[in-house]
Amino acid sequence: MSIADSFNRAAPQYDGLRRALIPCFDDFYGTAAALLGDPSGAPLRVLDLGAGTGLLSAFVRERFPAARITLLDLADDMLAVACRRFEGDTNVEFRTADYIDGDLGGPYDAVVSALSIHHLEHPAKQALFRRIFAVLAPGGRFVNADQAEGPTPALAKLYDETWVRQVRANGVGDAEFAAARQRQTFDRMAPLADQLRWLTEAGFADVDCVYKNWSFVVYGGRKPA
Repeated sequence: MSIADSFNRAAPQYDGLRRALIPCFDDFYGTAAALLGDPSGAPLRVLDLGAGTGLLSAFVRERFPAARITLLDLADDMLAVACRRFEGDTNVEFRTADYIDGDLGGPYDAVVSALSIHHLEHPAKQALFRRIFAVLAPGGRFVNADQAEGPTPALAKLYDETWVRQVRANGVGDAEFAAARQRQTFDRMAPLADQLRWLTEAGFADVDCVYKNWSFVVYGGRKPA
């Protein structure tokens, strides 16, 4: 099964389990939106990569009501859920494409992503960071709300054991847990330090991780003006 097929299959139930499967849900997505800056400024042009059902874009929309948001994903059924979420919002558009090699458009004032880039092999992550840098306007920001591998095998094991304990405590049943584990077979997580270094190497300034909860991280950087 391809990654697109896996997420298309999960689309109908995807949102209902997010809070249970992401124990730090509100802080995680809320911090990503907040990292984009002051909502009182000029309307932002935002690209959401691997947008899925539009969860991160919904947080961006709440904080930046006038933003123009493009949701890009390769899973049509996930985007169909996003279309229903933003029905009637004329400042939101949807594109089905693979952000690894598809046309990203631009320029944008912000590029965001949530729980998507960790599916890429490490060289593809680095190449994507360079592509994101290229489509940002000067001064634009990239924000990634994602998961990072523990920096040592012992910590990676601790991160996973903690997540299992938390989601089980949140009431995730056997079938839902097995489906989540199946999707994790597509994971290619990298340590946080490596990802921050790759952003710097791509040209980003002010690179930092502003939120971390076990494997869940929110980090980003700014394209110099």
